[in-house]
Amino acid sequence: MAQSVQSYGFGPFRLVPARRVLSQGGKEIDIRSRPFDLLLALIERRDRVVSKDELLELVWPGRIVEEGNLSVHITSLRKRLGDGVIATVPGRGYRFVAAVEETSETQAPSARPSAPSGNLPRPLSRLIGRQDDLGAISDRLQEYRLVTIVGAGGMGKTRVAIATAERSRDRYPDGVWFADLAPIGTADIVPMAISSMLGVEVSSNDALHSLSLSFAEKRALLVLDGCEHLLESVAALAETLLRACPALAILATSREPLRSEGEGLHRLGPLLAAPPDADVKAEEVRRYPAAELFIERATAADAAFALTDNHVAALMAICRRLDGIPLAIELAAARLAALGIEHLAARLDDRFSFLTDGRRTALPRHQTLRATLDWSYQTLSESEIVVLRRLANFAGSFTLEAAEAVATGEEIPAATVTACISNLVAKSLIILEQFDDALRYRLLDTTREYVRQKLRDCGESNLISRRHAEFYRGLLEGARSEWFRRSTAEWVSIYRREVDNIRAGLDWAFSADGDPVLAVSLSSAAVTLLYDLGLLETCHDIAERALAAIARAPIRNPREEMQLQAALGAALVYVRGPGDATHDAWARTLEIAVDIDDTDYQARALWGLWNAGIYGGTPHVAMEFAQRYRELVAERDDAAALLSYRLIGITQHYLGKQEAAYDNLIYVVERYARDLHRWPTFGFRVDHGIVGRANLARVLWLRGQCNQAWHMIESAVADAQAYGHVMTLQYTLTEGAIPLALLARDLTATQRYLSLLLDPRTSRRFYIWEVCGRCFEAAWLMHSEETASALPRLRNALGKLRDCGFLAPLTFLLAAFAEALIDSGDRAEAATVLEEGLQRCELHGDRWFWPELLRLKGQLLRSEGSIEAAEEYLRQAIAGGRQQGALFWELRAATQLADLRCQSGRAAQAIEVLRPIFQQFTDGFETPDLEAARTMLAQEDRI
Repeated sequence: MAQSVQSYGFGPFRLVPARRVLSQGGKEIDIRSRPFDLLLALIERRDRVVSKDELLELVWPGRIVEEGNLSVHITSLRKRLGDGVIATVPGRGYRFVAAVEETSETQAPSARPSAPSGNLPRPLSRLIGRQDDLGAISDRLQEYRLVTIVGAGGMGKTRVAIATAERSRDRYPDGVWFADLAPIGTADIVPMAISSMLGVEVSSNDALHSLSLSFAEKRALLVLDGCEHLLESVAALAETLLRACPALAILATSREPLRSEGEGLHRLGPLLAAPPDADVKAEEVRRYPAAELFIERATAADAAFALTDNHVAALMAICRRLDGIPLAIELAAARLAALGIEHLAARLDDRFSFLTDGRRTALPRHQTLRATLDWSYQTLSESEIVVLRRLANFAGSFTLEAAEAVATGEEIPAATVTACISNLVAKSLIILEQFDDALRYRLLDTTREYVRQKLRDCGESNLISRRHAEFYRGLLEGARSEWFRRSTAEWVSIYRREVDNIRAGLDWAFSADGDPVLAVSLSSAAVTLLYDLGLLETCHDIAERALAAIARAPIRNPREEMQLQAALGAALVYVRGPGDATHDAWARTLEIAVDIDDTDYQARALWGLWNAGIYGGTPHVAMEFAQRYRELVAERDDAAALLSYRLIGITQHYLGKQEAAYDNLIYVVERYARDLHRWPTFGFRVDHGIVGRANLARVLWLRGQCNQAWHMIESAVADAQAYGHVMTLQYTLTEGAIPLALLARDLTATQRYLSLLLDPRTSRRFYIWEVCGRCFEAAWLMHSEETASALPRLRNALGKLRDCGFLAPLTFLLAAFAEALIDSGDRAEAATVLEEGLQRCELHGDRWFWPELLRLKGQLLRSEGSIEAAEEYLRQAIAGGRQQGALFWELRAATQLADLRCQSGRAAQAIEVLRPIFQQFTDGFETPDLEAARTMLAQEDRI
């Protein structure tokens, strides 16, 4: 007799109640149980409005549920189904308003003799985050008759296999059959046990023969679950059945491949968890399947659980710490009601004693996290156990070379280590990662913690930790020689991946069980890489720690101390500011470099001392070190010699010598090539071509070449973003892009550049630029007509800027602050601020903003009615701009002087001062300053 299956169609969607399936365009959609029930209830009652109370009773029968749950599910359905499907009737409830086509699909009876449809278990919970896996495995089953789902313990292989089999049921009219092999203890009873599970009558002692006869003429799917402890027996059984039964397909699950003829593999990985730097809100967190699984299981365990934005970071940390392993996440979610999410996240260091009490009906190996790993560990050979234990010291990924260096010993040669690693990858205990240039290996954190305890228990922990630290010391020492043999991008790509292992090696070497001498040598090799990667806090902390160890040591290695002092000085200027400690570190570097006659580090130290002077707002001091640097490298024909022009040029710009600065900076920009002119001392990856253009753009703007300056800084920012080096981008923004955008009064560009600078994922690495960025942000707010709120913010930010000693942008910011104070009528504080700025110009040679400060002094005096004094300051400002070669400053001061004279009835004198300066400009006429000057000249010409 034909079978009638009712379904509902609306738009591109079709809902089949009996199968609990919702599809769109023929493709099944993953939908949870409650939204499905809610949708079905609305469709079945589409002729009327359904009240909220009725829906709550239909979907949550016999339970007290907050109305908010209903609203959440309605919103979710609307997002999935689109507008015009579910309408809200205010005060009454909801109604399904889309046109529905109710159909009956007639399924003809099979011509084959009636047979059971199979014994596939029906899951009691929703499968989360595996839709891509289900599609891929289904496709594999069409290509291979034997497919094995391979994955680590707790990944959910059984659940995925059952879902795949259910999804593929239509292809197998003779049924889908399931055999759980986990309880089977010995290989010789496998065929008999499977026969018993499937209800196959064994007519002789040959159970495999009976199975073959049973499936001989059937188009069926056989699921063999949990094969890893019976591999040889299951592989032989599978091959026999597939040869004897041409229409049979087998789907197996195992922690390693069966290695059977014709086998296709699908490796099941962890559920996706949010990366550490993801900015995710509570309503967005379900985009990550690991988090969605946790929320679903937590809600099932505690109906009161509601995720808020305050809990998202802890939730994402839990999912990452548990490697996205579904079993571990479910065990953790079950503990939520007792602890709360924050305490739960804090307890995961003790995950093996903590994550217990799985479902009572689960197999023993699935009831605790430790039992899951015990099951895999006990199936390993002795050599595999030793190698896996010794890999526990690796943090993150590692190379085969590293694994061989650490795991090889007298009892296990390198060739055996390699073979064991291959086997452990197959057994899903090591993850294989493919990069463009290399293969790398990784232990899941959960596996790593498990085998680390095994390593401690066997007494090898210190021996293996030493090997691990020594290997990475050697690797970093070799990296020095590769600095020039590889491109910057290639070098960074290779060694960036080693940071986690370097940190792990240092943690052990500095520990009570470690080796202080090894700690110092590893630190001196590591700090320059960490600096290159922008990990400045880490670089600073390691350098300080190692230098403290050197101070306690009876014998010192001067080269190691020199390298550490240089790293400390380089990091300090960014993470603490260019204060006395920064100067002292570089001075000590220079002293040692002179003693051991290392000219590369002498140059590096002079560069560092110059950098501290420039950032400290003392360009006259910086010029002394810049000239000493140039003298030291004058006879060289390399990057150091070329970059001496940049030091001199930047210093001249701050000193107010824009013509000379232009000559030096254009010399660098026109000749610099990234891989040709890399800094000769390892550990300096800033692109001087990009940052040199940022410096040159400022000079061009002051010279009146505004369009050229703007095009140059925009291209420099784009190149810095493409280069991917945070320090290069931050420098380009603070030294060029943001100051120019503020000078140009381009508020949109300023906001765009500020968002790049203050990106929380990067700005916290550079304290001085975070503080500087807040100052620039307040200056931007003042131009955005929010002066009242911006003034106290800038006052506070300037205090922090002074405290950290980062005074390079201070005169710029003092001028912005003074102008806002004048506009707000606070003349007394404006006078104080201007006096501070002018004194800085005189005392420290920081004169590049001197003409603008004089102009503002004139503006202040004018506001007080002191017209003659105001004119005098404005004339000084014009003369100062001319003396510096800064046409832009001349124009600003001349425009204000012309306006003052016009207001005093001296229009002819106004034109006399402004027109010759305006006529020197060849571009930038759309800028606010040139627009104002042109408008004034046009008005006066009509008088």
